[in-house]
Amino acid sequence: MVDFTVPEVDYTRYTNRQLAAVPLAVSAVALLVIGGWYVMTGVPVNQGIAFTGGTEIQVVVDGSGDAQEQIQEAFDAEPASVQSVPAESGLYIVTFQSDSASGPDAGTDANTLSQQAEQAGFEVRSVSSVSASFGGDTQLLALGGVAVAFLGMSVLVFAMFRTFVPSIAVVISAFSDIVIPVALMNLLGIQLSLGTVAALLMLIGYSVDSDILLNNHILRRSGDFYESTYRAMRTGVTMTLTSIAAMIVMTVTATLFGIQLLAAIGTVLVFGLAADLMNTYMLNLSLLRWYKFEGVRR
Repeated sequence: MVDFTVPEVDYTRYTNRQLAAVPLAVSAVALLVIGGWYVMTGVPVNQGIAFTGGTEIQVVVDGSGDAQEQIQEAFDAEPASVQSVPAESGLYIVTFQSDSASGPDAGTDANTLSQQAEQAGFEVRSVSSVSASFGGDTQLLALGGVAVAFLGMSVLVFAMFRTFVPSIAVVISAFSDIVIPVALMNLLGIQLSLGTVAALLMLIGYSVDSDILLNNHILRRSGDFYESTYRAMRTGVTMTLTSIAAMIVMTVTATLFGIQLLAAIGTVLVFGLAADLMNTYMLNLSLLRWYKFEGVRR
């Protein structure tokens, strides 16, 4: 069993502004990245073929010569991405996105791509396609689900604590836990897919767990403010670090075996959980301390 020792941070050395400054600055940079990405590309985060429509084909390329160049020359259409699978030499996943509103273009039709791959001497392992119209509907449902989940979480938090500052602290922390990994998805080239949307939904749950745990210990249990904080940290930090360790193992394993979906989910969760540690025990804590020692007196 993994035993994480949680050090007791001397929070008295830092003002509330100092504690809140770092997570707020990181969130602001993340929002700038997302905003800049939207200005340059027209979307806040790159979308996979599950949302845009397109075709994904897995091919085995002969080891002689430059495989990337061979793949580029084999197809008439320009691939959106070409990724190798480390677990199997010569295996590549080639993705083509559709520009058509009704389905894949003639150049990115699954049968056409399969024929072109075979003519180039590649072994075709699998081919899958998603129409653009179906992808658009899927995107609407997926992102709508995230919005509804976040709204439902916010309503539940306000109903639980019934005071503005502790409730808004949880909501802001959860919002930042989503914004930071989304910005990193852009920087790391991870596309928005059904898998990464599921990871963002999981982050909402993780964030609420750790923030409510901290709020309950400080607001509803007896003991000194810092004593309650350390009790909450022993449980919350251990829980989050255990999850991060598990996600790192999953990400590395999935990457080695070429399972892109699990690798993307694991990467998003690792960064999101790391952001949650920062937001919970710096931003949320600073707002709770201000509320306990200054806000209540007002």
